Amino acid sequence: MKTINKISFNDIESIPQLVKDFLHQKIEGFENYTFSLEHFRQQIHLKKDSFASEKRNILADVLEGQLETLSLSSRQKENLENIKLPNTFTITTGHQLNLFSGPVFFVYKILQTIKTCTYLKENFPDFNFVPVYWMASEDHDFAEINHFKTENNYYETHEKSGGPVGRIEITDTYFISEFEKEFKDSIFGTELILMMKEAYKAGNTLTEAIKILVNRLFSEFGLLIVDGDSKELKNQMKTIFKDELLHFSLQKTSEDKVKFLTEKYGKVQVNPREINLFYLSETRDRIEFNGQKYSIVDKPIQFTEEEILEELENHPEKFSPNALMRPVYQENVLPNLAYIGGNAEIMYWLELKDYFSKINTPFPILIPRNSMLFLKEKTLGKIEKLDLKIEDFFHNFSVLTHQKMLKDNPILQLLEEKEELLMSNFSALKASAETTEKSFGNMVKAEEVRQLKSFKRMKKRLLHAEKIKQNELLERLENLFLDVHPAKTWQERVYNFSVFFSDYGYSWLENCLEEMVVDDSKLIIIAI
Repeated sequence: MKTINKISFNDIESIPQLVKDFLHQKIEGFENYTFSLEHFRQQIHLKKDSFASEKRNILADVLEGQLETLSLSSRQKENLENIKLPNTFTITTGHQLNLFSGPVFFVYKILQTIKTCTYLKENFPDFNFVPVYWMASEDHDFAEINHFKTENNYYETHEKSGGPVGRIEITDTYFISEFEKEFKDSIFGTELILMMKEAYKAGNTLTEAIKILVNRLFSEFGLLIVDGDSKELKNQMKTIFKDELLHFSLQKTSEDKVKFLTEKYGKVQVNPREINLFYLSETRDRIEFNGQKYSIVDKPIQFTEEEILEELENHPEKFSPNALMRPVYQENVLPNLAYIGGNAEIMYWLELKDYFSKINTPFPILIPRNSMLFLKEKTLGKIEKLDLKIEDFFHNFSVLTHQKMLKDNPILQLLEEKEELLMSNFSALKASAETTEKSFGNMVKAEEVRQLKSFKRMKKRLLHAEKIKQNELLERLENLFLDVHPAKTWQERVYNFSVFFSDYGYSWLENCLEEMVVDDSKLIIIAI
């Protein structure tokens, strides 16, 4: 394996402009929340002053309880002890409990979190930095997480859903036997199969399954795993949740940021609701207020103000943050400095800065995670033979295809020359026409539009003819595009980590970690 390129997010068309502007400190008010050692230095002091020792002790106790069934490495045990110390801070990423981890970027974001901690320790030796994976165990959209893909197969499990996915018990293990058939002859296939059987043993919950799997992959790196579905952790959120129920504070406080982001970038990733909390019973349902009573959507459950506050006081574990409240929860129970997430995550975090100020919680540094792409040498050879570069596959590929089809085409060159001449002639004609009668000037403009449309039609017909004539070249280009973008999207959003682990084992993880960039956001392309 060798890295052949690292492409900046700024040079990739599909990266949202909001993320590019954030990285380049072009969004007013967020200049100090991008990756830099100076920003981390500021963040350390902010968090140190605001995160009480009592919170550290609660977190340490919760983590010890949640991880007690796992076999922990010496680095994990050391990090558990360090959490109690005032000079220890976390770097966090979070993700859903996808079946067998889901798309491979799940692995990349955790590895970047681990490497960021190492980098910070090298630069701030007087402090400890602990990598944390926050499990989205309370999400209730099972259909989003109940499957994964390899190069050859699609795997899915069927369970009863509707409540927090982390509490779902595994009964359907058919996917394991099918997975075994695909990987039993791979170099590291046995290791993968054992991982899956251990994690997805019938009777385990999905929370337990992901905990076991993630620990198997990352324990030696010192990663700690947090389950937010915890009464002890939510007990610390009662004041904030109460304010949300009574005053709709998140929506009101983030209104200006949402308006700004909508006006400048078209839309926001997640629109705040009046109440950004769910209620947990056997299912997870939104809480709404009708002016008199609080009702649980799709449930025959209602509370008066007094009753819902009493419920919160006695059972904080029954109140579940939505996508926008979860970052608030996380930053209040962890001594956290930075969050590493995908583009969509970063975009909704940006909505929350004013709300963080209102509740006196330090807003973290935000780090758009790196992307990785593994390509076979054979594919890279084909790209080179067609006189293309890997970067070409991250621009508008249909435009590139058109250019390739019509390269050095004499008719196209003649059409473009005549089109330019036509535009020049009409420009001169319009200048004279504007000094005569207005209707004549309009007629000239209309005729220019008509004739230019004819040139566009001719170029379109020419492209169509060339596609038929050069069908073999077109097919090669389209197949190469699918090699780089399986299912017409980024590889990391399609394939599961098993595709790569099956051939390289833990050395693949080490290689990813080595090539990972921490101080910038890039697409890292590696030849295999």
